[in-house]
Amino acid sequence: MVDFLAENNLCGQAVLRIVSCGNAIIAELLRLSEFIPSIFRLKEKTDQQKYGDIICDFSYFKGPEYYEGKLEAKPELQDLDEEFRDNNIEILSRFYFAFESVHKYIVDLNRYLEDLNEGVYIQQTLETVLLNEDGKQLLCEALYLYGVMLLVVDQKMEGEVRERMLVSYYRYSAARSSADSNLDDICKLLRSTGYSSQPGAKRPPNYPESYFQRVPISETFISMVIGRLRSDDIYNQVSAYPLPEHRSTALANQAAMLYVILFFTPSILHTQQAKMREIVDKYFPDNWVISIYMGITVNLLEAWEPYKAAKTALNYTLDQANIREQASRYAGSIDRLRPQLQQFLKEGFLREEIVLDNIPKLLNCLRDCNVAIRWLMLHTAEPAYDPNNKRLRQIKDQVINDSKYSPKILFQLLLDTAQFEFVLKEMFKQMLSEKQLKWENYKEEGSERMTELAEVFSGVKPLTRVEKNENLQAWFREISKQILSLNYEDSTAAGRKTVQLIQALEEVQEFHQLESNLQVCQFLADTRKFLHQMIRTINIKEEVLITMQIIGDLSYAWQLIDSFTSIMQESIRASPSMVTKLRATFLKLASALDLPLLRINQANSPDLLSVSQYYSGELVSYVRKVLQIIPESMFTSLAKIIKLQIHDIMEVPTRLDKDKLRDYAQLGARYEVAKLTHAISIFTEGILMMKTTLVGIIKVDPKQLLEDGIRKELVRRVAFALHKGLIFNPKAKLQTSELMPKLKEMAATMDGFYRSFEYIQDYVSIYGLKIWQEEVSRIINYNVEQECNNFLRTKIQDWQSVYQSTHIPIPKYPPVDESATFIGRLCREILRITDPKVTCYIDQMNTWYDMKTHQEVTNNRLFSEIQDTLGTFGLNGLDRLLCFMIVKELQNFLIMFQKTVLMDRSVLDTLKALMNAVSPVKGIVGNASKVYSTAVAKTQKIWPSYLEAILKVGQMQILRQQIANELNYSCKFDSKHLAAALENLNKSLLADIEAHYQDPSLPYPKEDNPLLYEIAAYLEAAGVHNPLNKIYITTKRLSYFPIVNFLFLVAQLPKLHYNKNQGMTCRKSTDPIDWPPLVLGLLTLLKQFHSRYTEQFLALIGQFIRSLMDQCTSQKIPEMPSDVVGGLMFLEDYVHDTKLPRKVAEAHVPSFIFDEFRTIL
Repeated sequence: MVDFLAENNLCGQAVLRIVSCGNAIIAELLRLSEFIPSIFRLKEKTDQQKYGDIICDFSYFKGPEYYEGKLEAKPELQDLDEEFRDNNIEILSRFYFAFESVHKYIVDLNRYLEDLNEGVYIQQTLETVLLNEDGKQLLCEALYLYGVMLLVVDQKMEGEVRERMLVSYYRYSAARSSADSNLDDICKLLRSTGYSSQPGAKRPPNYPESYFQRVPISETFISMVIGRLRSDDIYNQVSAYPLPEHRSTALANQAAMLYVILFFTPSILHTQQAKMREIVDKYFPDNWVISIYMGITVNLLEAWEPYKAAKTALNYTLDQANIREQASRYAGSIDRLRPQLQQFLKEGFLREEIVLDNIPKLLNCLRDCNVAIRWLMLHTAEPAYDPNNKRLRQIKDQVINDSKYSPKILFQLLLDTAQFEFVLKEMFKQMLSEKQLKWENYKEEGSERMTELAEVFSGVKPLTRVEKNENLQAWFREISKQILSLNYEDSTAAGRKTVQLIQALEEVQEFHQLESNLQVCQFLADTRKFLHQMIRTINIKEEVLITMQIIGDLSYAWQLIDSFTSIMQESIRASPSMVTKLRATFLKLASALDLPLLRINQANSPDLLSVSQYYSGELVSYVRKVLQIIPESMFTSLAKIIKLQIHDIMEVPTRLDKDKLRDYAQLGARYEVAKLTHAISIFTEGILMMKTTLVGIIKVDPKQLLEDGIRKELVRRVAFALHKGLIFNPKAKLQTSELMPKLKEMAATMDGFYRSFEYIQDYVSIYGLKIWQEEVSRIINYNVEQECNNFLRTKIQDWQSVYQSTHIPIPKYPPVDESATFIGRLCREILRITDPKVTCYIDQMNTWYDMKTHQEVTNNRLFSEIQDTLGTFGLNGLDRLLCFMIVKELQNFLIMFQKTVLMDRSVLDTLKALMNAVSPVKGIVGNASKVYSTAVAKTQKIWPSYLEAILKVGQMQILRQQIANELNYSCKFDSKHLAAALENLNKSLLADIEAHYQDPSLPYPKEDNPLLYEIAAYLEAAGVHNPLNKIYITTKRLSYFPIVNFLFLVAQLPKLHYNKNQGMTCRKSTDPIDWPPLVLGLLTLLKQFHSRYTEQFLALIGQFIRSLMDQCTSQKIPEMPSDVVGGLMFLEDYVHDTKLPRKVAEAHVPSFIFDEFRTIL
């Protein structure tokens, strides 16, 4: 018969593919369970209020029209729904494909069974497949994996969450319209079961059997699989565990399969006592906590509580006397095994000959250790016992008391066992690789010795004083030939022959009285020794390694090992060299990967890489988690060093009096620093002793691990300091704002971190400055990104962010106020204290003053303080956030303009009348003051909100100018070459682009060329840009836009008056307005539209000034009206800020008016 797993055996390949797929699906479900968007849990009150109407469970399917109608009735809900779709469709699709593959899996398995029944595979039926060793393994696994899949889905993704995700996917995707979609079947299979994995949650009735029966499976198949599992040792494990008391461990994998598969036929669990009795006697006579797949543990007492037959059968196992007997047995074996292991692990004890002579003894010791660790780890595991169940609590207490359980001792045993196993495996691999070579060497040596002896008895050799003996000469020659004729390939015959040769050599020594000659005796003894070595060497078999692999399985501890993390970390803290022992434990844990990967590998499936990457990644994350204690301890010591350096140790002056030498020596403090530094370098030494290790398929380099660990701890501490240090009181008075003191304090903290890093880098051999800059920039950029998410429709999720990382995660803290992060709080505090309603900005002084008290609130020192605290990244991030805020403000402004101006009939009539009155713009308006004041009065109601928007934009533009200024100053100061290079490159690029527009045949950067995009980022970081020239939003044509802005300015001018010292200032503090933000706000707004709007706007202001001046002249009023002064000031400032030539203003206002205006100034 063809090998069942051969590539040309279609029947075997089909089921192998199904099983391989099953393992891959479970890995994908486990991977996804960590990425469930928290919104779908609807735990927070805010989430319920915000998303309650757009996230529904399966009740949606009862009346989709009702739900969709609710959404359509409210435009803001529709908007939220679209935003939610954009942000979540990608992850929802991933979940849906995983759910779909669970359903597809069982459909494929059922189809395979039908094909078997109908004889599609020639000469193969269900019975013949179950008779084949591989066949029965695969069929049992196929059903078992389906059960595990369903249990994993239910454990890791709550039923309600699954329903909400499926409904959202159904609503957002095109799947509902396609005919071949099997969404209905998936929903039926995965609808909520009512099960909750929360501790203390009640188990739903008929769970999980009703869940397992949602897709019917052939009953004959299930009963035959159970029959096989009951009677056979399908994996031939018993041969690796010869002792009868180890039988339940030998069959543990099979027991887990049986446990899962029994839920497919609950009648056995309920009523068939004889079968259950047989199952318990064979698989569970001495254990009741089992691991079903990659460390998912189950307590049979709890799991089988509702089933009468199963519960009764388990009673004997859970009898008090039996529990005591098992627990005491393992307590005894631990006391016996620990000293034995320590003896084996003594330096120099495990030599080659000892290992070869004692293979059975060493394997027995390993077996006992692994069985004891497994039993104790599972039966004392916290997750296996529900604390609310009294019976379970009693059993757990009894196990702990009777087995004298101590987690530290168990962990020590695990460490020693892993180390012992590791050493033994390495020795065996080495011996296997050198086996033939050594054997041949011994053979040569033995044969040569015999030839030499033959020559001795020839009597030809002088000085040996041995008489000639031709018989012995011939005999030894013969023996030499016999030794040479031994054949390595035929090891059994060679072994027998070697034993006979040893006997012959012993006999020849006795019969021929050769003892008297020491030399001859020595030759004989040497040859016997070589022959013994040959027997030992031929006995090195690969089976020993396979047995060690089987008995060393630690997959049951995949999750339980976490309970030992604190013990591991404590022991590392006490003795950093412990890491080398832990390495063996991690490698032992990595052997758990063989379980899910075996079939995927056999099937040559492309999933091999992703599945092995997932499990290896999980394991490496765990290794990182354990070893994180080293950076943590380092930073704790560092904090002490910095404290000593800053507060205790004095700076030594360049000149020093001799008698003061003792005071400056400060031996105590310096000794303390040296001690702490030594401790830090010992820690790093510990981790670097680990050697590069392959964990699964991921190569773990200890130097990289150490650096990542240090980065992670740095990120954790810096992020926490920034989060805690930058929280402000929004009700504080302007003069007593916490902003500057908190920034100074924060700068000192950051400086402390920086100095400590600089100090330590040489002792741990890392690039301190590089790490510091990379990580701090990552923290700040990530927080800016999160803050800007509030302004984006399609938000950047953590798993999409280029700044977030799985190994070195940036912590996310719950928001304290409306801002999501510290950078938002900082930005809003700056906006609060420079609010144009309460402060006035004096441009020449770069300072904000309180409008009422005229006290200084803040000045441009604020930005250099931020530069000191958060560096260039911080200022740059603040700048980016202000950009987003300006965009939001401008978008809101456009919506407001539509509502209050373009949809209001009375306002439009006023604007029409004014347009008629002022045209042509080149002329002069008769009775000007009346025309203008009437229009302003009629549109009075739209100005307050208009003013607020303009001032906000202007205020943010002033802040952006200040930031650009500070960035540029520090760039020229700290890196003058970069600043010069950037400015030159920028100028030459602009020159090239202008030349291209003059003559299109000249070159221009292509669309796919990232040059302009990249240089812009550099220029912004170096402050080489003008925020006022920036286009923030795309706009459409708006009718009446220039005249509305003109009217707005005219409406504001009466609130202001000209002051020689301060320029334009507010008349009344009760009606506050600030001139610079007003000008910059209008300027920015106009910049967003076509330049002809600005032209018309300036023309209207010119006409306004001319008309009022004309009126003054005709009425013989000598001084210039204040509104004209305001208008002229606006034009002056406009020209100054936009850096345009003066003729732009003089085109609309005659120069003699400007001359007269200057006499006022």
